[in-house]
Amino acid sequence: MLTKTRLIATVAVSAMLAATPALAQDVAIYKPGAPGSDGTVLTAEQATQLADNKYSPDDARFMRDMIPHHGQAVELANLVEGRTNQPKVVDIAGRIKASQADEISFMKEWLQERGEPVMMDMSAHAGHDMSAHYEMMGMATPAEMAELATLEGTAFDRLFLTLMIEHHRGALRMVEDLLDQPGSASDPVLLEFVNDIVADQESEIEQMNGMLAGLSEDPRASLAAGFRDAESAILNLTLVSSQPKPAGFFDPANPAGLKPEIPADEDEDESPDDSETDQDNTSDSDEENKTQFAERSPLLNFANTDMAFSGDIMVAGNYHGFNIYKLGTEGIPNLTSSVVCPGGQGDISIAGDLLIMSVEQTRGRIDCGLQGVADDVSDERFRGLRIFDISDLTRPRQVGLVQTCRGSHTHSIVSQDDTSIIVYNSGTSSIRDGDELAGCVGNVPGDQRTALFRIDVVEIPIANPAAAKIIDSPTVFADPESGQIAGLWQGGDHGEGTQDTNSTNHCHDITVFPSLNLAAGACSGNGIIFDISDPRAPKRIDEVIDKGFAYWHSATFNNDGTKVLFTDEWGGGGRPRCQASDPMDWGANAFYDIVDGKLEARGQYKIPAPQGDKENCVAHNGSIIPVPGRDIFVQAWYQGGISVIDFTDSTNPFEIAYFDRGPVDEDQLITGGYWSAYWYNGRIYGTEIARGLDVFKLEPSEFLTAEEIAAAEAANMGAVFNPQTQVPVTWPADVAAKAEESRKGG
Repeated sequence: MLTKTRLIATVAVSAMLAATPALAQDVAIYKPGAPGSDGTVLTAEQATQLADNKYSPDDARFMRDMIPHHGQAVELANLVEGRTNQPKVVDIAGRIKASQADEISFMKEWLQERGEPVMMDMSAHAGHDMSAHYEMMGMATPAEMAELATLEGTAFDRLFLTLMIEHHRGALRMVEDLLDQPGSASDPVLLEFVNDIVADQESEIEQMNGMLAGLSEDPRASLAAGFRDAESAILNLTLVSSQPKPAGFFDPANPAGLKPEIPADEDEDESPDDSETDQDNTSDSDEENKTQFAERSPLLNFANTDMAFSGDIMVAGNYHGFNIYKLGTEGIPNLTSSVVCPGGQGDISIAGDLLIMSVEQTRGRIDCGLQGVADDVSDERFRGLRIFDISDLTRPRQVGLVQTCRGSHTHSIVSQDDTSIIVYNSGTSSIRDGDELAGCVGNVPGDQRTALFRIDVVEIPIANPAAAKIIDSPTVFADPESGQIAGLWQGGDHGEGTQDTNSTNHCHDITVFPSLNLAAGACSGNGIIFDISDPRAPKRIDEVIDKGFAYWHSATFNNDGTKVLFTDEWGGGGRPRCQASDPMDWGANAFYDIVDGKLEARGQYKIPAPQGDKENCVAHNGSIIPVPGRDIFVQAWYQGGISVIDFTDSTNPFEIAYFDRGPVDEDQLITGGYWSAYWYNGRIYGTEIARGLDVFKLEPSEFLTAEEIAAAEAANMGAVFNPQTQVPVTWPADVAAKAEESRKGG
């Protein structure tokens, strides 16, 4: 109940509020003009016009641009009749033609109802080349349209699908650009329309990618799925051994790591009778009736990762720890011990009786515990380099820890003598709280102490690994003139139609070639070579960018250190980046020659076999196969399989062998496939993320003679293989001579 005093106060306030508009009407509302121009007096209605707008100029521009964009899709679809007899192509062209014609009518009406012009005002573009604008929209050029009209059969299907996929992607870019504009898509009708565009065109892109892959003659295209029984394709290799993950390194209830199924809504109305169903809505109905799965980040708790070798010992890393194998007959691994110590990603190196492991995840614990760490700040958390004594292979002991500000994603053994080991550490994750690890500073503008833009130089005393520590964290990306520590690529694209490249604030991999005093860094936004003549103080020699690279991931020298192969992990490894319509220079390898200390771009390579939308695929880890006189590389492509490449001519790399399986699952994109593929003592070893471990041997072919394979098997690559440390390779003189003679046809 209101008291008398409160009632009087309320009435007084109400009277003041009621009087406010009347008072405001007596005051002029003034809008200043441009400098040198007079202003304008506005009415209250005019002054609030912006707030009353239900659409923005960007909305209207989007609709005007999308009308000719849709119009070309209809033109493309019109070309299908009489040029192909493929039912799937005819069907999707018909759906595109019908749906986009309807949407053109809708967009015109939307503009007309708001008094907006329907046609684009070309006078604003007079004297400007519009080709870049249309390229951004994904539209086919007049030359491409003319070429398509001349084709029939499979050639027509291939170009039609390629052009239409890019056309659809252009529409998605247009929507993305619209939604980036402040105040855009506030109109509920428009927002629903753009959401429908995204849903429809993403679905059609998926379907057309499948059709395009089906046109490929490569046996790797469209392999049947299966966790243990996937279809496979192989060329010039023999699968010697295939082993599942050891017990304790997979979930017995869900070994493939499948996503949980979302239960169907039992309250949904039953579907109408077939007689009442509009035939045009069949595909929409099928899409809605698909089994749905929970969206979540890849569950990598048990993912196999990198490998290292020493003598007859092989160690396979895992997000859950590592497994030690003895190599037996035919190089087949025999499990010796399994070590559980979670923390990801578990990349490992071997130095004598010491094993070094990278740990980056926030769940990592000092005591290797399985329970993780719940607190934001904890003295139980471990992120950095673990050091194990593996002199007893059955009972490795943790003997040292080096905590780092960004954890350890990968590391490289740079030098080793009788007293110490020097390691470069690359952390790529978030920066720890300074309360958890003293000296860790985040991305504070102007603060040169930040843990970004650095690598860590770690020294491990061999006699006392517990005393291992960071001895320096050099700012290897600094501008030599200004001293600005963020001196290299700042992030973003390189212009229309180019890749959006990560900023350079860390290295993902640094591969060292100590005998040549060289290192090559794949450093997120740049490829770099370093002088490591003083291992404790690496110096940057040269750096490059690539307009097609999203994320510089790994680097490998050729046998004599005159070339570097860099890889691009476009999509981070968990995305299907080898589909039929994906650019062949994105997610690929780039080859550089080192000329007078500078990196000079040569060729590029990406696996030629199209992969499906349920297969994560992009360039990943590999190693040199030591064939005298040639540059041969074996490489993992996740679910794209294993590819063996000849890059002797770095301007023209080509494939000479491969192995591939179908996807882990038919309905779900599960992060799987090969993490790494390395040559060691005459065999190729591949760690399969979800399935286990495979061993291959090379077979003679038109690309590689039996004598060359024998030379590779006889090569002296040292007693230890660590993935980011390269050593000079030598061959017995007679074996090398036979390989050379066989290449000449002798």
